[in-house]
Amino acid sequence: MPDTTEPSGLQEPSLDEQIAAYQREFRDLDPQVEQVVSALGRLNRRMNVGYGRQLADLGISNAEWEVLKTLVVAGSPYRLGPGELAKRLGLTPAAMTHRIDRMANEGLVTRDRDENNRVRVIVELTDEGRTKWLEAMRMASAFEEDLLQDLSGEERGALGEMLIRLLRRVEHTQPDAGGRLTDLD
Repeated sequence: MPDTTEPSGLQEPSLDEQIAAYQREFRDLDPQVEQVVSALGRLNRRMNVGYGRQLADLGISNAEWEVLKTLVVAGSPYRLGPGELAKRLGLTPAAMTHRIDRMANEGLVTRDRDENNRVRVIVELTDEGRTKWLEAMRMASAFEEDLLQDLSGEERGALGEMLIRLLRRVEHTQPDAGGRLTDLD
């Protein structure tokens, strides 16, 4: 097993120490499986911290970032109804309303009645929201490039394919796992 020690100063045990403790308490543990799963979990947490710092530098929260990217993925003119946004983000309508209120006050989105159906509300990305999204993408791209700098193009491709296979397995066995179990707002 490769050395997976943590930098000094962190309270978290190294992966090797964690796996050894797990094996001590649960003899049926496959150390290779645990190494992969634990490393993915730690990588995810640390990447989220990095992304969170970048977003904070831009003055937006992760929750706001999720709405911005969902509107961009929807395509031009970057508009969706609050119900569709809530569904795509795995949020309750109340949580989505709270998030949209905050973002509208910050000038990141507008919320207007649909001209063709006055009952329907449309949330639309503003120029300020798109600017924040683009800057976040620039920062994330640099962060991600740095993260993968030690991997060759071939290794990146192979890792991407393997992770997609794992993702497909989880999506197949846990089809309802795309949303949140609880609201984060």
